[in-house]
Parts: sequence; C-alpha cells; structure tokens
Amino acid sequence: MPPKNDKGTISVSLVEETLALARARGVDVRPLVDAAGIVPAMLAAPKSRVSSAQYGALWAGIARALDDEFFGQDSHPMRCGSFIAMTQMALTARTGAQALNRALGFMRLVLDDLSVVHTVEPHGVRLTFTHREGTPQPTMFAYATYFILVYGLLCWLVGRRIPLLAANFSCAEPPAAHEYRLMFCDALRFGEPSSYVDLSPGFLTLPVVQTTQSVKPFLRDAPGSFVVKYRDAGSLAARVRRILRAMPMAGWPAADQMAQRLHVAEATMRRHLKQEGHTYQSIKDDLRRDIAIGELQDSGRSIADIATRVGFAEPSAFHRAFRKWTGMRPTDYRSARAAYTRAPESD
Repeated sequence: MPPKNDKGTISVSLVEETLALARARGVDVRPLVDAAGIVPAMLAAPKSRVSSAQYGALWAGIARALDDEFFGQDSHPMRCGSFIAMTQMALTARTGAQALNRALGFMRLVLDDLSVVHTVEPHGVRLTFTHREGTPQPTMFAYATYFILVYGLLCWLVGRRIPLLAANFSCAEPPAAHEYRLMFCDALRFGEPSSYVDLSPGFLTLPVVQTTQSVKPFLRDAPGSFVVKYRDAGSLAARVRRILRAMPMAGWPAADQMAQRLHVAEATMRRHLKQEGHTYQSIKDDLRRDIAIGELQDSGRSIADIATRVGFAEPSAFHRAFRKWTGMRPTDYRSARAAYTRAPESD
C-alpha cells in the first residue's frame, strides 16, 4: 500500500520566522511551542522539520496570543475571527472572480499598510502588492502571510489549486527561500523592483463550490494548513513526488524507469530537476523523511516498524539516515508526538 503520511513537512527556519514575530511583541513562546508539540531539540537543529499539524497549531496559537491573525506585521491588527469573517463573506460569491474581489476588499478593510490590487490579462491575473508610504519594506513572511490567507481561501472556494505562473518580491531573499518556492512556485525571484504574483486566469470563471456545510471542517485547520496544502503542484519534482507517493516504497522505480514514466529522457529529467534544486535521490529522501516524521508523530508503530516501512532493512541504517535528514534522532520526534498528545486543548 502507498504511504498515507505524505502531507509534507515545514523547515524549522520558517518556524523560527514565525516565532520571531511573537517574541518581538513580548510573547513568551515556550507554552505555544509546547502546545504545538515542538520539542526544544527541533528548534536547535537547523535541518529539522515540523509536521503541517504542528505548524498549524503554532500558527493558531500565536494568532490568539497576539489577537492578530497577521502576526503584528501591519500597524492595524487583524483581530482573531477576521479570517472566519472573510471566509463567510467570500462563501456567498458565485465565481472565483467575485470571491477574489471580496477577499481583497476584506483585507483592505482590516490592514492599513499592506494591500493588493489585481489586474486581469488574457494570460493571467496579477496580484500587485503595495505598502503605505513611510512604512517599512514588508518582509517575505509578511507577503506570504497575506498571500496565503487570500490564495488558500480562493483555492478552497473553487475546489482546486490555482496554478501560480510567477512571483516577484522586492525584499531580500530569506533564509527559508526553498520553503517559499514550495509555497509559491519555482519561478520565484527576490530583490525585484516590484512585488507581485501571477495566477493562471482559469479560476475566474469557476463556480464557488463550497457551502455552509463544508465551511466548518475547513476552518478547523485553516489558515495554517495552507502552507502545505496548496504547495506548487506543477513542477517536475512535484510530479515525481506524486508518482512515488502513489506507489509502495519497495516498488519505487530507478531513475531511468521514472524518466520513462514521465516520457522524457533520463538526462532531460535530471537537468530539469537540477534547475528546480532537486535530484531524483533527494526527492526520494525527502519523501521518506516526511513519511517517517508523519509515522513517528501520528502512529503507534515502533521505530523498527517505521524503518521497515520507509525502506530500511536495519533500524540502525534508518537512525543514521534520519539524523542526516533532520539533524535529530527518530526518538526526538516520538517525544514531540507525546508532548503534543499531553498538551491541553484550548477553548
């Protein structure tokens, strides 16, 4: 059977960007980190990863602590409950175009410094960011927070991921640039004269398919879940990952066989993957890592069983590989699962 724990993970560098915003506003982040099931060893290991559930819990906890769903990145706070209100406003739209207008209009009401204007061309929809004169240059995390709130909502409303064509930002390249490329698209550039995202225009005429019945489960995990849920699905690396994910790990093909499945020459596949910052082996390793992290945190299987499940004949080999991937031991992630299970639920 293909593995089920394949939702993807998030670099601790992106977690640290999130925590830095809370610390800068005087929040003691330790209880929030503990409640999300993120153990100190994770934060201390630069290569470590957290699950989408952990990051979503941390996102929600910081928003509540600040009473600001925009994490203090605008002079006007986006009070808790704002995203729910935006969702309810957009839910009654008939089409993607109408939903986009409502979402952007709502964001203009709640934020003072950062805003977006959109233009529609035959080849795409451009969302151009502007910030109020006299305010600091937005960081990549601010741009991404704004975008993911609007984009994730739109994707959910029309029932599919809206393809991203390109993304330019005027800020400097952040430490978590690779994570942002996963979040946006491979054609992501920093240090540009203007900041904008180009979307494929097909969603404009799509009907809004969600209803009041489907909104409750959506809001349970949103918007923190968007960081992983709507990652770029159009890259060659994403196609390779989808093929591998649908197969039993023991049956994963060699590089030449994968190239045949993709109907390209092996050299062409390797060249395109290199342009996207991957190798075929790195994609397999990353998928094994993400599946292993999911199993360690979401299942009661022993570490030996998980090692076998992700393709290692010996637990010792799995331990070595896991430390190479994350800088941590598998038992550290098992400890994180225990901490998250013990954490009391907030009202």
